Amino acid sequence: MDEQVLRSLIKWPNVPDCFGWLALDRRGQWRMRDEFTQQHKLPGQVITHRSLNEFISRNYACDKQGRYFFQNGPQRVFITLDATPWIARIIPSESGLELLTQCNNPIEASGALSDENGNIYILGKVNQLTYKEKNKEQFSNEECQTVALLHDHDLDQFSQLAKLHEVACSFSGSWEWQGKQLPIDLIYSEELAARYQFIAKPSDQSHS
Repeated sequence: MDEQVLRSLIKWPNVPDCFGWLALDRRGQWRMRDEFTQQHKLPGQVITHRSLNEFISRNYACDKQGRYFFQNGPQRVFITLDATPWIARIIPSESGLELLTQCNNPIEASGALSDENGNIYILGKVNQLTYKEKNKEQFSNEECQTVALLHDHDLDQFSQLAKLHEVACSFSGSWEWQGKQLPIDLIYSEELAARYQFIAKPSDQSHS
């Protein structure tokens, strides 16, 4: 997290939280959602400014309720998730292929899921900022087990790594990743948030 953000939290500790104005879409893009957008259930405007995208990514965190937010100076901007808290990309690297989130965090993959719509989700560990409620200025970087929707542009590449067989309305099997055979299991998309403990649409009523 940026030092200037931590300083502002100390200087202005009681700035009200913001809900509904920022979203993470299925392609890992941050979207601004004004009142009109929210009222008409529109996706919102993609943020294209590179520095702002990087600022959001550096200050993206999670609280103990599973609500994800962007710490914008002293204000906490809770994020509406179109799918999952992380969006995964398969990226070429010097050592082969690697999985990165929309914040460029590496994912240490342990498996994958396939849902009824043909989506693939990567399971694994991600280093993320976590907010400690007992000390309102305390954030820590923690390695957390999480789930990340695989970007649809990478589905073809994933299929080349996978051995699939059809089960019910989806697929299961295994995929080869960094010399290991990892499982692909089934899930219904509606089960994701509860199983992996995140809140897709945070609100001030979701705090407990």
